[in-house]
Amino acid sequence: MTNNPTGFWRDFQKFLMRGNVVDLAVAVIIGAAFGKIINSLVTDIITPAILSPVLTSLHLNDLNDLAVAGIKYGLFLAAVINFVVIAFSIFLMIRAFESAQRRLRRQEALEAAQAPPDPNLLLQERIAATLDRLAQRLEERKN
Repeated sequence: MTNNPTGFWRDFQKFLMRGNVVDLAVAVIIGAAFGKIINSLVTDIITPAILSPVLTSLHLNDLNDLAVAGIKYGLFLAAVINFVVIAFSIFLMIRAFESAQRRLRRQEALEAAQAPPDPNLLLQERIAATLDRLAQRLEERKN
């Protein structure tokens, strides 16, 4: 193998070095860690707090025991709660992100409005206006 990759390997290297591939990998790793945290929150805190009275009244110790005719609806109920908590957490994160983006856009618009005009842009606008007036006068003389 040479130091300069060619063909397939060069294309593969370009693919790996794209920013969005690295961002995706980071997102997957963080998402997996976040999923474990949420799963623990639901399994160890929320589900027992919500279902503990039900389990106690049914004289059961575990969600695995909450079943009818082999259908473990206790585990299904825990999975539904897990989904709702994850969906709500993602909703809150997206809402916070969108709020931060709106705040950043407002700040950038304010800074752009307060920034002094570019002298080159002003010069270009003056030249364009002068050329328009000149063209208009030439048209008037022709007629």
